Amino acid sequence: MSMALFLAGCGQQGSEKKEAKELKPLAVGLMPDTDSLPFIIAREKGYFDEEGLKVDIQQYKSAMDRDSALQSGNLDGAVSDMLAVAFAKSGGFDVKVTSFTDGSYKLIASSSEPAQSVKELAGKDVSVSRNTIIEYVTDQILAKEGMDGESINKVIIPQIPTRLEMLQNGKLSAATLPEPMASIAVHNGCRLITGSDDLGINPGVIMFTGEAVKDKSDEIKALYRAYNKAVAYLNNTPREEYMDLVIEKGGFPPVAKEALKLPKYHEASLPKESDVVDCIKWLNAKNLVKDTYTYSDIVVDFFKN
Repeated sequence: MSMALFLAGCGQQGSEKKEAKELKPLAVGLMPDTDSLPFIIAREKGYFDEEGLKVDIQQYKSAMDRDSALQSGNLDGAVSDMLAVAFAKSGGFDVKVTSFTDGSYKLIASSSEPAQSVKELAGKDVSVSRNTIIEYVTDQILAKEGMDGESINKVIIPQIPTRLEMLQNGKLSAATLPEPMASIAVHNGCRLITGSDDLGINPGVIMFTGEAVKDKSDEIKALYRAYNKAVAYLNNTPREEYMDLVIEKGGFPPVAKEALKLPKYHEASLPKESDVVDCIKWLNAKNLVKDTYTYSDIVVDFFKN
């Protein structure tokens, strides 16, 4: 009798352990930029599988499409930026920032544009995507030179590949692009003016819905363990070993194989407070968001021991 009870108890404990390991799937939205590469590597190298986590990666060409998918319930989280987070919260949709990313955003002049500096672009056609991280970085670049958003003629092109194509075809004086599109443009004859790295700003983030933060915390922690494995792989592996994979799965044009300059990736951690606060100030100044969100309103810490 006692042996039977013991065996039944063992069976129950084993079942409970098995249940504890079963993680719910996560759906994550990516953009065609270098922020997304750790996710692609984590999937292709089996790091998500090692954590017992199924991640449905969905790729988008515009921030608007990504944000629509998030708010319609098709995504749990996304590689995103502080502006998208603030817009969602302002619209009554609860999202939380869980880490920063290593993205880079650059102002690139076309090959036919004589301007060598930001000031020389005054009054000229410069393409951005409206009310996004791209416009925010562009305005920060202008502000550093004592200029404002009205100093240039902003040409609104939401889709990143279209913006790159028009820049390369000489239909724009300049455009602000994320990596790898910025490196591709320079490789094809365009010219770097400046970018977010020069300004020391980093408004790129990974965000999850409030519902996912509440109901899928174990899954998000598992995702970040896999993400960190991918970061280690990217930082310590010769690029020729993974570039074909990145081009194929990241949706990048073939020229990115030569042109792409990858950042040194960082393990997942929280964004700087200044990167959060400065974005909110910009949104408030443009009357795009009325509420003044604090760091704690927006950021949740999954990395506490």
